[in-house]
Amino acid sequence: MHKLIFTLAALAVLAGFSCSPRTEPSLVPAESTKPAVNTEDEDFGGPVEPHPVSLPALMNKDFYGHDFTVGRVLDDNPVYTRYFITYMSGELKISGIMNVPKITPPAGGYPLLILNHGYIDTDIYSNGRGLKREQDYLVRQGFVIVHPDYRNHADSDDDADVETKFRLGYTEDVINAVLAIRQAKLPYVNADKIGMMGHSMGGGVTQNVLIVKPDLVQAAVLYAPVSGDYKNNYERYTTRRPETLARIIATYGEITGNIEFWANLSASSFYDRIAAPVEIHIGTADESVEPEWSYAIQARLEWLGKPVVLHEYQGEHHEFSRDWTLMMSRIADFFTTELKTGAGTGETS
Repeated sequence: MHKLIFTLAALAVLAGFSCSPRTEPSLVPAESTKPAVNTEDEDFGGPVEPHPVSLPALMNKDFYGHDFTVGRVLDDNPVYTRYFITYMSGELKISGIMNVPKITPPAGGYPLLILNHGYIDTDIYSNGRGLKREQDYLVRQGFVIVHPDYRNHADSDDDADVETKFRLGYTEDVINAVLAIRQAKLPYVNADKIGMMGHSMGGGVTQNVLIVKPDLVQAAVLYAPVSGDYKNNYERYTTRRPETLARIIATYGEITGNIEFWANLSASSFYDRIAAPVEIHIGTADESVEPEWSYAIQARLEWLGKPVVLHEYQGEHHEFSRDWTLMMSRIADFFTTELKTGAGTGETS
């Protein structure tokens, strides 16, 4: 009986994920239909442990980000310094970059932005690659920028199971980046003023962070994000990679119709946990993600009463060009409002 109720609830949630941005609120599933993080087993009267490869499992996880190390200088210009950085995400060493402004920091340090890059083949990915324009623009607005490479990328340690675990390890690495920076107590970083921006796959990572650790960041930007319904991402991307698809099926069996499994991999199932304001940017001509996915995120968050704003750009593609400066000015204003209000800005040293 319990499994039937759970499956019907999960079915109702997944039906809501595919709603268009014009869906009437009455058609969005009620919060009571959201899959529970810990359900009760009617036969034994205790909580059921979530599947180890799921967002509920991450919610129950004890994260350990530590040993944040500022390494060699990668670039030194009149406005900011770019550093190679590493930190430990649990037992894995993760590489990345950090941009630090040269203006005098405000009291308490510069606000921190974590930038999460989209999919780039690990065979060609290099340290700090992805979102380089955005890294440069935002550090010039007075933010410290940290861009994790993720496991299996650049100089990071490898995780052989990252693909069969639906890249949830990337979410762990981003959460641990914040924890490692907080542990490091860098005098020029205000670790209580943190924003996060994710592009494409990184937008999916950002959604996961917002629901796994709702209090970790104070503002989030989703730039051309993948779907909050993981089944959409699986069908569009994973099924086109036969080797990965074969490994997943060999690990879990045929999961196409497993509603409960997909619901617990989908950030959309848990949007009620989001605490930070969210800003979404999407181009109508995006060829890599479905614009409807962004509209669905907006609709669901609005229905839940969450602070969300969506900016739509007519004719823009996955990597913005014509409207990129407009988008970035909006993003900078958003992070300034959410993270710098009352903090003041520094003077040029």
